[in-house]
Amino acid sequence: MKRLVVTIGFLILMVVSIRSDVDAEEQKTPQGPEPAGLLEYDGIKLSSPDDFRENSIKGPQYIDQDSVRLSITGLVDTARTYEYDDIVARPSRKKIVTLNCVEGWSVTILWEGILLRDLIGEAGIDSAAKVIIFHAHDGYSSSFPLNYVMGNDIMMAHRMNDLTMPQERGFPFQLVAEGKWGYKWVKWITQIELSADENYRGYWESYGYSNDGDLNKGVFEEAWPPPESEKEDSTSPEEKDQEN
Repeated sequence: MKRLVVTIGFLILMVVSIRSDVDAEEQKTPQGPEPAGLLEYDGIKLSSPDDFRENSIKGPQYIDQDSVRLSITGLVDTARTYEYDDIVARPSRKKIVTLNCVEGWSVTILWEGILLRDLIGEAGIDSAAKVIIFHAHDGYSSSFPLNYVMGNDIMMAHRMNDLTMPQERGFPFQLVAEGKWGYKWVKWITQIELSADENYRGYWESYGYSNDGDLNKGVFEEAWPPPESEKEDSTSPEEKDQEN
């Protein structure tokens, strides 16, 4: 009888241990996309987060909220680093903006976030700064003239369609680059760098995509392709996954 009790106890411990392992593994595994959230706002029909096409350079990035750090660096008076709660606790604004991808699709989303000019202004801008470069968790980057960001209501979003930004769509922070093609809308932002380098080219821009990225202009730079002496990599854009 004693041996039977010991055996049953051992089996129970095994079941509990296996269940714990499964629970831990489930916590590590990225969950599916969040619900669509709002599908209409102020009478305007909204796209679902599921309507985006996955075309990031390294696939979706899954970032733990507690590890989120956003740095303001480069030509600033005081470099700053913010945690996730530091950003989302700030007064936010909402705006419906359509993202247009060079692949021919678009999504209309209710974005919610903070004005970048307010955040960057806290660090103080060096008079030599001409460009703002946005760096992403996956190594992606894109740049903008200083005046585009500081002279307009350009937003860094942390919510879409009244939902926390889904991991697949850019959590924690997505740039809402109004008036620009989708490849300028940097996702998974981890660093905002102020620079004097007006020749900086981001990921797709280094392959000939327009550095302006204006919707009312062509997608490619007029001078593309560059002279042979300026080419550093012969890999074509088609041979790499695209970023929105």
